[in-house]
Amino acid sequence: MLTLCIDTSYRYLTCALIRDDAVISSVSRECFKRQSEEIFNALEEIFNTTSVSKKDIDAICVTKGPGSYTGVRIAMTIAKVMGEVLPCKVYTISTLRLYAANRRNCMVIMDARAGRAYCGIYNNNQVLLDDCIRQLDEIDVKDCQLMGDGSLLGREDYYGDIADAFLKTRHLWERVDDIAHLTPEYLKESESYYR
Repeated sequence: MLTLCIDTSYRYLTCALIRDDAVISSVSRECFKRQSEEIFNALEEIFNTTSVSKKDIDAICVTKGPGSYTGVRIAMTIAKVMGEVLPCKVYTISTLRLYAANRRNCMVIMDARAGRAYCGIYNNNQVLLDDCIRQLDEIDVKDCQLMGDGSLLGREDYYGDIADAFLKTRHLWERVDDIAHLTPEYLKESESYYR
């Protein structure tokens, strides 16, 4: 099975081709707020480095958010088009869950602006804290490994190998049966934010 994976939800643009149990080609580059300008070059690059044609794609997996409003929609639009035109199976995964990628006691945070962060905690794929929005001063990393925007909490930013993360989380991908109604997952503000 040949799967195209795309993450345009945040800081990095990642495109990967997975054949069965291996990443056969990938591109990952930082291009925050430029994903729409770079996406087709990145796709062309991964197809040119393999003998694969776009028509050979059996499935596509994209991140569904949280993340940049426009960024999440870029990959989703490509998934919708490919799902209809090829046709191929369409899958999604939470951006935060993808970045955690099977790690133990892993907290993933991404800047949600205004002193807030998107946050999720995972332990070997088990959800310990559902994806949510938290005030930065409410986030306690404790004994967790930190992924994403660590600089928000005075640590280093670290995103890992996002292409490899798609492969490691393949068993967590969610099949989309009705691609016409595929929409990004934007987290609602917590009630505590309004108090």
